[in-house]
Amino acid sequence: MTGLLEGEIAVVTGAGKGIGQAIAVALADAGARVAVTSRKAEDAERVASGLGAGHVGVGMDVSSSGGVDGAVAVIVAALGEPTVLVNNAGVNRIGPAETYADEDWELVVNTNLTGVFRACRAFGSRMLVAGRGTIVNVASIIGPVVGMPGRAAYAASKGGVVGLTRTLGVEWARHNVQVNAIAPGWFVTDMNEAAFADARINERLTRDIPMRRTGRLEEIGPLAVFLASAGSDFMTGQTIFLDGGHSAA
Repeated sequence: MTGLLEGEIAVVTGAGKGIGQAIAVALADAGARVAVTSRKAEDAERVASGLGAGHVGVGMDVSSSGGVDGAVAVIVAALGEPTVLVNNAGVNRIGPAETYADEDWELVVNTNLTGVFRACRAFGSRMLVAGRGTIVNVASIIGPVVGMPGRAAYAASKGGVVGLTRTLGVEWARHNVQVNAIAPGWFVTDMNEAAFADARINERLTRDIPMRRTGRLEEIGPLAVFLASAGSDFMTGQTIFLDGGHSAA
């Protein structure tokens, strides 16, 4: 995929580790100049440094409009106008719905759904003026197709991302701005590696996957590259499930 995104400027949120980092690496390998963003600026800078020259790490907190707008100004000054946005930043708080605290609900929904909207609004408005752009939102199988105990807020937020993706895809299609989503299944990341280290939990979760394994982080980047490339120019408002067949079973 080398050179597929040559000349593109990409922003990846929540890219200090895990899925976001894997996507940032894939976009850079495909030729894009990448703005790696994370709530912790030092994490963003570390990942960007590993990508080599021509990339930048920027602190960006999607939980506030000011945090997003401030980062936009820094990114534009450093790299120019972004043509690709990948919304990956997310959090989770697990607990039974009947005792789930308001503050946990607000944290998860504000980050995972409203944060995606804020970034889409901030970067998408500039893409509309430029007359081109691609946005890739990272959703999940949890919410749109799979229910899981203890994850009401997470499921609601990720289901909302799918709905937002569909609506923006339709709204911005005539302006040559494509909006699609990736809904990953089980990928082992810092957020869930402790659970998957437990053999019983690992077996319980992977038995629902027809491929009988979790996804590898290097398997998600190529899909993000495709959605960011000209190869997907006639696709918008869609969600692709990357889950080893979990959602089809």
